[in-house]
Amino acid sequence: MGHVFAKIELSNPRRPDLDCVQVNALADTGALMLCIPEHIATQLNLEAESTREVTVADGRSMTAPYVGPIRVTFGKRFCYVGSLVIGDEVLLGAVPMEDMDLVVNAVVAASHTDG
Repeated sequence: MGHVFAKIELSNPRRPDLDCVQVNALADTGALMLCIPEHIATQLNLEAESTREVTVADGRSMTAPYVGPIRVTFGKRFCYVGSLVIGDEVLLGAVPMEDMDLVVNAVVAASHTDG
């Protein structure tokens, strides 16, 4: 199965004066949480609430800032979650997908990217 991406909007509900950020997020059912790069956390003016120890895909353990709340919008669905600030792309994990009642359908996603 290839990678599945979703166009989502991220916003800071504590700062409605700031514009939302539209991103193409990797939908990853193997990850639990939303993960955002540092430049998006800065753009949304999100402050670190704490740091969390995480295990990344290659098995390494590391600490990452935890920020929130973040409003995640996909179509007409939305949820409020916290996020780890890690990596260089937005990763949409299982918790926000479950909260919005979303299911990854790689067959449909593949047909949309093929042409």
